[in-house]
Amino acid sequence: MGIAVIAFVAIFLLIGTAGLLLFYRAGMARRLSAVINPKVEDVDQSRSKMELAGFSIKAVVEPFEKVLPKSPQEVSVVQKRLIRAGLREDTHVRILYGAKVLTPLGLCLLAGTSGAAEHFGSFFAYAVALGMGYLLPDFWLGRRISKRQEKIRVGLPDFLDLMVVCIEAGLSLDQALVRSAEELRASHPEISDEMGLLILEMRAGRPRVDAWKNLAERADIDVIRMLVSAIIQADQFGTSIAKTLRVYSDTLRVQRRQKVEEIAAKLAVKLVFPLVLFIFPSLFVVALGPAVIVMAESFSKYFH
Repeated sequence: MGIAVIAFVAIFLLIGTAGLLLFYRAGMARRLSAVINPKVEDVDQSRSKMELAGFSIKAVVEPFEKVLPKSPQEVSVVQKRLIRAGLREDTHVRILYGAKVLTPLGLCLLAGTSGAAEHFGSFFAYAVALGMGYLLPDFWLGRRISKRQEKIRVGLPDFLDLMVVCIEAGLSLDQALVRSAEELRASHPEISDEMGLLILEMRAGRPRVDAWKNLAERADIDVIRMLVSAIIQADQFGTSIAKTLRVYSDTLRVQRRQKVEEIAAKLAVKLVFPLVLFIFPSLFVVALGPAVIVMAESFSKYFH
């Protein structure tokens, strides 16, 4: 009996010691990883918070998406716009349609509680709230698309320069594409995301020409379309890809500089209207006001 108790205690101690060692080993590894790369833990925590917030938004918005009638053609157009905005999940379509129902209801509730319905008339206030609430998600989506396209347009020369460096270092076009997308993931995440999809399509077996054409269709930017045409032509005719990319990158920078110069040249014409409507009247009042007052007082003596 005593031997059995001793054996049981020994086994229990061994199991407890092993558990403690594993526990402290995992904690030590976690602390070492936090010391080596302190941003990883913060990124994981922020990502989990974002996922929880997105899940809560989906849970609230998605039940309302079935209220609006929609055709397959309309859903296809909306899905293309969401893809151009960087929202590629199927749930984003349902969230958008759910927002088109919740936003008008929220604006109507705001109009009723704020007193706008009584001040402007109930029918007019609620009609404006319903119309604006229905159109606001589309405006937000269009704004997001334009911002994303502008970021891709701005980051494309840097991406092409890095691809030229990689190609001249001996990498192929596909390897340079992968390397450039990885290196620019932090500075230009939008263009890195688009190029990552291009890489996935080519790895899945899609021909290179079709993958590049899908990139041009997905991004819907003129500079991307011109880049795709230049790469396809260089690939078909056997010309230097590095030289083509370098020339196109220089062309993009020249176009950007010319656009800035054009905006600066238009600035003088655009300043005419604020000067005439706001600044000049104030200057006239300050400069001529005392003289007008003196003249009015002088002439008032002759009219009394």
